[in-house]
Amino acid sequence: MVKYPFEAIESKWQRYWEENKTFRAEEDGAFPKEKRRYVLDMFPYPSSQGLHVGHPEGYTATDIYCRYLRMSGFNVLHPMGFDAFGLPAENYAIKTGTHPAITTEANCEKFRTQIKRLGFSYDWDREVNTSHEEYYKWTQWIFLQLFKKGLAYEAESPINWCPSCKTGLANEEVKDGCCERCGTKVIRKRIRQWILKITAYAERLLEDLEALDWPEPVKLMQRNWIGRSEGANVFFQLDGYPEESLEIYTTRPDTLFGATYMVLAPEHPLVEKITSPEQKAAVDAYIDAAAKKSDLERTDLAKTKTGVWSGAYAINPVNKAKIPVWIADYVLISYGTGAIMAVPAHDERDWEFARIFNLPITQVVAGEAGNTQNSPLISEGFVINSGEFNGLATAEAKVKITEWLEAQGIRKKAVNYKLRDWIFSRQRYWGEPIPIVHCKKCGKVPLPESELPLKLPRVESYAPSGTGESPLAKIDDWVNTTCPCCAGPARRETNTMPQWAGSCWYYLRYLDPHNNAAFASQDKINYWMPVDLYVGGTEHAVLHLLYSRFWHKVLYDYGLVNTKEPFKRLVNQGMILGEDNQKMSKSRGNVINPDDIINEYGADAMRVYEMFMGPLEVSKPWITAGLVGIQRFLERLWSIGEKEIVNSLNPPPSLLRLLHKTIKKVSEDTDKLNFNTAISAMMIYSSELAKLETLTREIWEPLVIMVSAYTPHLGEELWEKLGHRESISKARWPSFDPMIAADQEATIVIQINGKIRDKFQASVGTSKEELEKTARASEVIQKWLEGKNITKIITVPGKLVNIVVSPI
Repeated sequence: MVKYPFEAIESKWQRYWEENKTFRAEEDGAFPKEKRRYVLDMFPYPSSQGLHVGHPEGYTATDIYCRYLRMSGFNVLHPMGFDAFGLPAENYAIKTGTHPAITTEANCEKFRTQIKRLGFSYDWDREVNTSHEEYYKWTQWIFLQLFKKGLAYEAESPINWCPSCKTGLANEEVKDGCCERCGTKVIRKRIRQWILKITAYAERLLEDLEALDWPEPVKLMQRNWIGRSEGANVFFQLDGYPEESLEIYTTRPDTLFGATYMVLAPEHPLVEKITSPEQKAAVDAYIDAAAKKSDLERTDLAKTKTGVWSGAYAINPVNKAKIPVWIADYVLISYGTGAIMAVPAHDERDWEFARIFNLPITQVVAGEAGNTQNSPLISEGFVINSGEFNGLATAEAKVKITEWLEAQGIRKKAVNYKLRDWIFSRQRYWGEPIPIVHCKKCGKVPLPESELPLKLPRVESYAPSGTGESPLAKIDDWVNTTCPCCAGPARRETNTMPQWAGSCWYYLRYLDPHNNAAFASQDKINYWMPVDLYVGGTEHAVLHLLYSRFWHKVLYDYGLVNTKEPFKRLVNQGMILGEDNQKMSKSRGNVINPDDIINEYGADAMRVYEMFMGPLEVSKPWITAGLVGIQRFLERLWSIGEKEIVNSLNPPPSLLRLLHKTIKKVSEDTDKLNFNTAISAMMIYSSELAKLETLTREIWEPLVIMVSAYTPHLGEELWEKLGHRESISKARWPSFDPMIAADQEATIVIQINGKIRDKFQASVGTSKEELEKTARASEVIQKWLEGKNITKIITVPGKLVNIVVSPI
């Protein structure tokens, strides 16, 4: 078999594509809306390590799909860029003294080179970089629209704080109580923050998920993160404080008679007021300890509950019982009202707390699912120990008690969400400056849009202060400015935006990346949006995807985008694991560098191997030895291309049928992103062509076109050898004749009483009578029929014959 010279061929065609801008997308009005596709990869953060073989999996999938679409008559937008702001570049700058912009540009160049070596058909004229001024000008502009709409506000609040990164973290950036970025245990710290009011969009973020063609697990993760629940806010009077009451949120008003104590979050504004002098020292110490814990640590069900009595009492509104008010960190100020009624007989956390502190447990719901002597009864049942409501089923009791509370004026209907507002500012350098100035006279003043971008200044030290101020705070000549309103002295905001800011809207900038007057023109937005297919990892299920949806809805409300949602369809590629079946990581030493694979086997071989490993959405281990079989497949194609092309109008019927079946299979599977089975079909067909001495264009060119989507360099070279001067990407995808592609034979299963006992081949269209006759003639079936009566025969033409028998 002739060796395929991939080294020369791949570099040749990469140069050709770049010089001729082969994949440049234009807003051509000749393509109707249904013949346009916007296909997007989640753009990478350009780390110093470069790509490993897991990164190109999704990129290869979208590239194959885009090449298939273009050859099928679609106008396709397929861009690439870099999510370039972030902590790793800044940490490297702190370590080496090299400016983050320098290392980021070097890393981008490394990524760009690696990506281009794989032959992806990106429109590089649309490349974006979130750290470039012409890009973040519009990130800042969008922030100003959020600010003007009241969706960006400043507050001093307890936040998640990473002692190592020395910056605040959003709840979504904390995993198992640790910083998602560096793994350091997160603490709580109260500092000045910019916060985005994503909660204002909670209901719409939830509702609009339904119409999206996204994986159900991702939609479920977002639903759970938003965490909608319907219930009631009930008011408990504070004993000795007639002007004060505690407002609590509950979804179980039927358990009110079982509330035997109350719990406030340590941050609740009434804690200081109601704490008795005798309890003040203990309460203050407890509050200090709670401040050091993250929300996840505080609400971890596996951890022993802690708390302290405030010295105060509340009055249960349904039975007038005086119940103690405790302070415990398992209640969060950020959820509900920051206060709960504790019903230990019917809640696991309350039960555990009551047992630890010897608090009363009163059962008010009875049922078969459990009892409150050994564990709380969580399920519904019927009401007991609840006065006039005794005996009612849970559902009815909820209604009746709610009506009673409303009549008393101590209840109001409420909808609650677990979703918290987005902690947006970071106390670091390498991020977008927030375009706000602080004026003692005018307050927080937005920078005029004409002064954007507010450029990130050079600094001598990138090290975070750890005090809650970013390194920008030390640059007096940048910080000190004049107020845009009164022209008096003012100070610039020194916090920067999080890495998520630039990635919230990048899909829009690809539409019009060089526009200086707007983030994108309306014409281009209307031409391409929404994104038809978005491919990336499940690690972005909540963070990036939720934030992008939020920003997009704000822009929609301003009339700046044409759709409620940015991404119509989402596909999550599975993870490519190391050869040890573990996640690839530098520390495990199992990272495979794509450059090494390309050098030894070629880019086309790597592309085909990654798609042939298994279904796109499934995780699978990398096995370098598997590339040998792929290499043989490509060398077979190369050898077939060396055969003589002859004129013949009559290819063998069996080969013609196989060709049309192959076109059908590859077309349908590529369209559905089932690349592994499409490759298998092409392998089978190529094996038949390899047996021939000569070829005709009719049987060879369709395979060359199809395989070019998967192996673009080899496809281009084979196409050129066939005498074509234009790139194969401009060719038309082959069509098939359904009559020729139809199966001529079907496998017929023979069942005895519904269990498969034998099978046979029959021509498609064989009559029921003939199928039954063949089935009964089977030697295997005749043995199963011995000593039996045939009571019925059920025949499904083309599929099965089921013989129903009974003993004689």
